[in-house]
Amino acid sequence: MNEQQLPSWADPSVSPTDLDAQGVSRRGLLRRAGLFGAAFALGSATPALAAPSRPGFGGDDPRLAYLVGDHHVHSVYSHDAKYTFSQQAKAAAKYGLDWMVFNEHSNFGHADYGAKLEHAEIVKARSENPRQLIFQGLEWYIPAAEHCTVFAAPGPHETDLLTQFELAYDGKLLGYTEGSAGATDTARNEAHAVKAIKWLAEQRRSGYVDDVLVLANHPLRLGIDSPHEMRGWRDAAPEIMIGMEGAPGAQGAALPGWRSTTSIRGEYENKPSAQSWAGYPADAYLTYGGFDWATATVGGLWDSMLAEGSLFSITTNSDNHRTVFDTWKNGDWPAGQNFDNTGKLPDPVNTDTAQPGSDFWPGQFSRTHVGVTRYGYRAVMAGMRAGRVWVDHGHLLDGLDVRVKRDCDSGRGVTLGGRLRVRKGERITLYVTVTSASRPNPQGILPELAHVDVIRGSVRGPVADRDSWRAPDTKVVQTKDVSGRKGTYTLRIPLTAGDESFYVRLRGSDGKRNGTGYLGASVDPHGPIPHEPGNGDPWADTWFYSNPVFVDVTG
Repeated sequence: MNEQQLPSWADPSVSPTDLDAQGVSRRGLLRRAGLFGAAFALGSATPALAAPSRPGFGGDDPRLAYLVGDHHVHSVYSHDAKYTFSQQAKAAAKYGLDWMVFNEHSNFGHADYGAKLEHAEIVKARSENPRQLIFQGLEWYIPAAEHCTVFAAPGPHETDLLTQFELAYDGKLLGYTEGSAGATDTARNEAHAVKAIKWLAEQRRSGYVDDVLVLANHPLRLGIDSPHEMRGWRDAAPEIMIGMEGAPGAQGAALPGWRSTTSIRGEYENKPSAQSWAGYPADAYLTYGGFDWATATVGGLWDSMLAEGSLFSITTNSDNHRTVFDTWKNGDWPAGQNFDNTGKLPDPVNTDTAQPGSDFWPGQFSRTHVGVTRYGYRAVMAGMRAGRVWVDHGHLLDGLDVRVKRDCDSGRGVTLGGRLRVRKGERITLYVTVTSASRPNPQGILPELAHVDVIRGSVRGPVADRDSWRAPDTKVVQTKDVSGRKGTYTLRIPLTAGDESFYVRLRGSDGKRNGTGYLGASVDPHGPIPHEPGNGDPWADTWFYSNPVFVDVTG
């Protein structure tokens, strides 16, 4: 059964609030997908979608529906989590997720026992929930660095691929990570990480698995993901290593009076260690509006990578281990059992008393929106690879569609992650179609978007210094006040193609907390700022970010 092609018309059976910014019904898409039941859950025989070929000038990307997901969820198959598959899947459904990745922590108990047990539960969950796309993944301890989500398309070898990868390339199992005896062999460890990504790329090329993707998790939490390492992972296989968490999970860590007076959103509470890259300032270890410093700093690390002209996507997720205010605790081990000899924690037990935690349920606070033209596993992965991604916190928006097109063209233009080819001096327009939040979020707040920031940066090609984290020509070029605007509306922002190729990306917030950006008011006059330790209510400081659109200027 092929993954379902989206129609060019909206489903007439849904109300306007069910429509995304381009009129394609996500609910209608899922309803039609449900008619085919588990066939979709098992994947399709069609090849993974590729970015459309656009010879010549201009561009006309397809109409899209955006599926909402979370690529960083843990269960009893992670040694430090506590929830069952059923609890996580029910929560994800409650909060509107279409897809999710169970990326359990690597260790020998997981590799020897847990991965196969987990897979059996995933297969069962897929058959019972055909409208929910459930991926199996692994949280990879990167040699010499932090963590990554690695996940594969469903197929006969998805578990074998992850287990082979875990045993051969996981830094924790090899002793190649921060704090371990072998951590000091930096050159070997960094090379092994690159080799690991190339190995995954080969498994995809050979057809052993239909698809596989990698995303760096909480990249600046420990400061051990250096700029040159991130560039090395990307360049090893850009079709596999597609990006990073723009915002980490653990967004409830600094709810006032909940965890500690020193808590920071995302659990970004660390100081530099012997393995940290020395070029990061102390402020890099904080979150800004809940987002990682690498993403939140206009003209910073993310922009320095985009300014090379290569796509590097961002995401957000729950990293759910232990939900704030939840009353469940880990069950007790039977005599003689532990994680190393079972690969699975005992099922949790309800205590009726709030337990420690930092996280929100999948979809409760953090959401990654992926633009697709078909419904299915490979369609989600293709959308992520193409960069058709925007993210939000607190259900700030119902919909976002971004297009850049030449004023002389009549088509839809190029969307997130894409490239528009233009001539020097041509007039082009950025179209930002926003659908405001139409219902209260899980906290009971009706979110209101206050502003949309347009961020523009020059594309200069590969950097000479692979550890560069600055993009000196990137800045906020316009801020649109949208306070009080409701429903679906489109901002039309004129752009001119100058001498250089460039990119544009978007950001916006509820306007409750902002200030001068990290690199100064001339770069970012109203950006996200850190909160006081222990006083970071995430519901009172919500943002959205989009991936870039590239504009390639020819003479």
